[in-house]
Amino acid sequence: MALPFLKWAAANTILSANKMNFYRLALILISVLAPALFCRAEALNEDAIVKSEFIYLKAPFPSCHASTIAETKSGLVAAWFGGTAERNPDVCIYVSRHVDGIWTVPIAVADGTGFATNRFPTWNPVLFEANNGSLLLFYKVGPSPAAWWGMMMTSTDDGKTWSKPRRLPDGILGPIKDKPVQLPDGGILCGSSTENNGRRVHFERTDDYGNTWTTTPAVNDPKKIGAIQPTILFLKDGSLESIGRTDNDKIFQVNSTNDGKSWGPMTLTDLPNPDSGIDAVTLQDGRQLMVYNQNIRSGSHNKGRSPLNVAISPDGTNWFAALVLENDPDAPSGFSYPAVIQTHDGLVHITYTWERKRIRHIVIDPAKLKLRPIVNGQWPQ
Repeated sequence: MALPFLKWAAANTILSANKMNFYRLALILISVLAPALFCRAEALNEDAIVKSEFIYLKAPFPSCHASTIAETKSGLVAAWFGGTAERNPDVCIYVSRHVDGIWTVPIAVADGTGFATNRFPTWNPVLFEANNGSLLLFYKVGPSPAAWWGMMMTSTDDGKTWSKPRRLPDGILGPIKDKPVQLPDGGILCGSSTENNGRRVHFERTDDYGNTWTTTPAVNDPKKIGAIQPTILFLKDGSLESIGRTDNDKIFQVNSTNDGKSWGPMTLTDLPNPDSGIDAVTLQDGRQLMVYNQNIRSGSHNKGRSPLNVAISPDGTNWFAALVLENDPDAPSGFSYPAVIQTHDGLVHITYTWERKRIRHIVIDPAKLKLRPIVNGQWPQ
């Protein structure tokens, strides 16, 4: 009787050990994969997401960055810079139009030729459709952000053809990364910044669609807050708010009560920033929607440019978590430099750099977003 019992005990001991190893392996896999699976499901399975796509799959350039998007009367238009790598002189501004549900093949519309004897890289295109129906394209040309200058083109046929590029006046850079806003009096207000003497934010205004300009002084002391790339929001009380990127690990905030002629003191919010661009838009219902990297720069394989998050605020100060669009801490170059608009049908369109290889386009129905408060800058679990 002892031998059969020993065989049974040994077999069950082996089985139990195998079960234990299986459970341990399962727990390890769950601990490793669950965060990524959860975040991916939160992004792609959320009812609020209407569409997620790449604007292109193949292109004549290996690297891209700094997308922008606008709505015209005939559809969406997107632009970005592309080339062998950022700062290289072959980097051009590319444009794609959304026609019959499909993005057209990217076409280079501007480069850095025609300046002395050198060819320079192009940078940070910004599209904006003005209320006179013209589509404005701003971009920068130069060897670096500390030494670039502003350029501008216009289109009267929704981005099919473009005017000859012209250089903006000395001291005017145009919107530095994010779209401008058109004020009730018709003036176009652009958030801009410089990096040649510390990181400083200022605001530029044109009342004649880019022919003449005025500018404010810097609204921050770069020794206290090094800030660039502001985006502009309309608050419910009629004032303006600007938020943007800093090298202080936080998003900045600054307000104006006179349509951007002057601005109050710049402060840091609780929201983290890995020294990477953000964008935001005032929704038709008066709320503010922001797209940004909820992270800091240190301790990340892609300089904190993952995850990429969507948050909403009723007042521009208190923010609520809405979506995680991307979350892969090991993704090369991460997911960054979002651009966001709301189209006339109420949907929100977001474009952003995907691993410096492609531009992703995501469409959201903001009415379906489920919100959770962000407390002390911590994204809710």
